[in-house]
Parts: sequence; C-alpha cells; structure tokens
Amino acid sequence: MQWITMISLWIIPILIAFILVYGTYKKVPTYESFVEGGKEGITISFSIIPFLVGMLVAISVFRSSGALDAFVHLLKPAFEAIGVPAEVVPLAIIRPISGTAALGMTSDLMATYGADSFIGRLASTIQGSTDTTFYVLTVYFGAVGIKKMGDALKVGLLADLLGFAAAIIIITLIFGS
Repeated sequence: MQWITMISLWIIPILIAFILVYGTYKKVPTYESFVEGGKEGITISFSIIPFLVGMLVAISVFRSSGALDAFVHLLKPAFEAIGVPAEVVPLAIIRPISGTAALGMTSDLMATYGADSFIGRLASTIQGSTDTTFYVLTVYFGAVGIKKMGDALKVGLLADLLGFAAAIIIITLIFGS
C-alpha cells in the first residue's frame, strides 16, 4: 500500500520532468511552448464562456421546472424492478448533464445513507464510471466549432449507460444489495 502512495506522489513531477528533458533533447523551446500553450488556454477559456452559460441555464431550467423529478418518477419502477435503488436514479439521469449537480447528489446520498452503504458505494462508483457527456459536447465541441456531434452523443451516452450498468453489477457482486 505504501508503494501506491509513493507512486501517486511522484508520478506527476516525474512526468513533467520527463517532458521537459525530452523537449530539451529534441531542441524544442520548452518554456516558449509552455507560454504559448498558456495563451491558447486563456483564449479557449473565453470562447467557452457562452457555451458554458447556456449549458448552466439549461440545467437550471431542467431541474427547476420539475422535468427532472417527473422523469425520475417515470423511471423509478423500472429501476426498482431490476434491483437498482430508486435513490440513485436521479444521479444516473443528471450525471451526463452536469458534473457539479451529480457531485452534489452524490454528497447528499452519502450524507443520508453513509459512504459505506450500498447506495453510497453505488453513487461513488457511478460518479467515477460515467462522464458529463452533454457538458463535454456543448462546451468543448462548441468552442472548437464542431457542428455535427450526433455520433459522439450516441457513443458518449452509450458509454454512460455501460458505466452505470457496470457500477450496478460490480457493486452488487462485491457488496451485495
């Protein structure tokens, strides 16, 4: 266990040092490249803001309008029939939309049921095995001007569904229900 801690402490500094040494060996102006990348990062940050604001407004409207609650109420019986606790259904729905909202839901589930409960473990695993698909597509694809994102959306949502299913199966097998 101690070697894992040691690796986690040293992996990033070693990786950075390797990149700097390799860049210097290849005669790449590493500092100038770093500064240029920083400039690009700031430019991208400003270009992302309109997409980010639009996504945050859409999420707020979705939650505040009651649409999320209605959708969860519609899906709860199906999830309960296959043994999935109804408490994690909102998390499964909101996770592809908003990482912050999903993290808040995960925190609430852990505060309510405990981190070592089945629901707490399942929520943590869902949080770690799925992604914020709509956020990524809206913000990052929008920032670089990608208009056709249908296939990326399908693959992203399929990956989220598989991550959700894998979380349920693994947590059920390891910890029981």
